[in-house]
Amino acid sequence: MTETPPTRPGLPPLWLALLPIVLTLGLLALQLFYYGDFTPHIPLILGLAITGLLGVLRGQGWMDIREGVFHVIHVSMPSLSVLIVVGMIIGVWIASGTVPTLIYYGLTLLNPQIFLVAAMVLCAVVSLSLGTSWGTVGTVGVALMGIGAGFGIPAYWTAGAVVSGAFFGDKISPLSDTTNLAPAVTGVNIFDHIRNMLPTTVPAMLIALVIYFIAGTWLISPAETSMARIDAITDTLAAQFTLGWVPMIPALVVIVLAVTRRPPLPSLFAGVLLGGIIAIFLQGAGLHDVFTYAQSGYAIETGVADIDSLLNAGGIQSMMWTISLMLIALGFGGALERTGCLEAIINAIISRVKSFTAVQSSAIATAFATNVVAGDPYISIALPGRMYAPLYRGMGYSTLNLSRAVEEGGTLMSPLIPWNAGGAFVITALSLGVMDGNLTNLLYIPLAFACWTAPLIGILYAVTGWFSPQATDAERREWDRQNEDVLDLGDHALGENA
Repeated sequence: MTETPPTRPGLPPLWLALLPIVLTLGLLALQLFYYGDFTPHIPLILGLAITGLLGVLRGQGWMDIREGVFHVIHVSMPSLSVLIVVGMIIGVWIASGTVPTLIYYGLTLLNPQIFLVAAMVLCAVVSLSLGTSWGTVGTVGVALMGIGAGFGIPAYWTAGAVVSGAFFGDKISPLSDTTNLAPAVTGVNIFDHIRNMLPTTVPAMLIALVIYFIAGTWLISPAETSMARIDAITDTLAAQFTLGWVPMIPALVVIVLAVTRRPPLPSLFAGVLLGGIIAIFLQGAGLHDVFTYAQSGYAIETGVADIDSLLNAGGIQSMMWTISLMLIALGFGGALERTGCLEAIINAIISRVKSFTAVQSSAIATAFATNVVAGDPYISIALPGRMYAPLYRGMGYSTLNLSRAVEEGGTLMSPLIPWNAGGAFVITALSLGVMDGNLTNLLYIPLAFACWTAPLIGILYAVTGWFSPQATDAERREWDRQNEDVLDLGDHALGENA
């Protein structure tokens, strides 16, 4: 017997679509700012319940809403898997001496004044190679936080540089899942998509590099650098671990596997296995110790507070706060999508835009807003990408403009929203202590210059018409061949940009 698909009501009116979002944001504001409690889980759960109740009251079956919730969670399971493996990597790579070796040589070889510049460039290169910003933050980023602490640089400055580099490398890597998702949902070639992002990527990177160079000169001067503190850290690391090229093998192998285009998850797990082997045979750890480090994180008491705060980290359990937040936020996003709330809001926006400038700016803003309310970078790319594409085609503009817009509002803004999957991961992996009340470290958000300047540059291009390609004849033929939707805009077609 063939099952009848569930009937769904039409889209809710705009005010009703906005209601669960406004109520949820209000609950988040109450929790975060009134109570001073940085645990957004319960407000998001209540938001999911409010959205589900809205759907049921409008005649939608709960099983249909539940399917939407679990569908989004299922789509994001590869990212959750990466979180688990990165947690293992952090704990095991500290035990193997990989992270201590990176910190040791970083403190002895790097110039403190150019550290922020070097941190951003290194993270960008590694993320471009690995195709994962999260993997970069959880490996190289952790070591860079240690080096920055040794130089006396505030954690939020180092975290800002790490996030800028890691997420920009991810944005233009052909191995990245989000870099593949954006062109897929907008119907463009991935390499054309990457090339079209360079006009915003390169200037944003250069702006960030200049600011980090100035900041490094301002934050640190050679006369003020505490060599005693650096010596205490390096001497303790040398005493506690066997350093050298052997502990670097896990990191090098992971990079080689990534460059040769092996899948990210097995590549990262290979790093866990190699790190465990080196921890046993080089650092003298037992097999059960390695299991403990992978599960609960590394633990050490050296008597040097800087070392202990840096190296007591990692393990699967350290990621559980983030994973639980991601599951809830993803569920909330899935409920908003399945009940038609997000589609109703986007349709309302689309019906009001009258120019390419407005369309491009709205696409960026919609991806960012979806990141805020849904907590998931995948929804923030996929949903606006699907909804806005017919509008770009109707205006005669290439959907390359759209794929760039959703990457800038989706991928790049994800780590800047603390309850988003990206932001929650950054806070946890870099041990920023926000959950413990150290809210000052949230300053990494405005200091991740490359992430938020790129969307602004994109909006500037929309206003001026620079780097805003129109649809080619070949692209139009491809639309016809694929039977793509093209919105008939009449007077608002190509040529009206003001």
